[in-house]
Amino acid sequence: MIVFAPLGSAGGNLTPTSVIIANANVIETSVSLYQAKSFFGMKQLQWSNGKSVRVFVLADHHLTHINFCKTILNVFPYQLRVAWDRLVFSGTGQSPTQVNSEDEMLSRIANTPNAIGYVSVQKLLEYEQKKTIKVNVIEIREVGHASDSQS
Repeated sequence: MIVFAPLGSAGGNLTPTSVIIANANVIETSVSLYQAKSFFGMKQLQWSNGKSVRVFVLADHHLTHINFCKTILNVFPYQLRVAWDRLVFSGTGQSPTQVNSEDEMLSRIANTPNAIGYVSVQKLLEYEQKKTIKVNVIEIREVGHASDSQS
């Protein structure tokens, strides 16, 4: 079953059509919106078990990336780009690994321990029907969850 929770929208009335996915070894099944923004903003670099997170993203102009930013993270794509560029140019961090397609995203997430990324619901359903790879869907939980220490 695929579960995702839209928490408002920075882009107006867009309906989320993407989901956060992680490598099958990731123990988290849900994250707060704050944590999701921290992972994709390259600010939270470890999972709760201390393992380093590997973040994968699509190109800024990819429709799935745009939808993911606006409807899941509630930010505009350029805001993520500015944050990544600031980390790189200041020498305090790095940008996520960019992939060229959703197929590559699924492959890289499935084959990279502790990886996190996102794909369209449609693409995830295609892969689930084929049963060709195994990834976990990460749900966005509402603020106030007992394990939200920073929300």
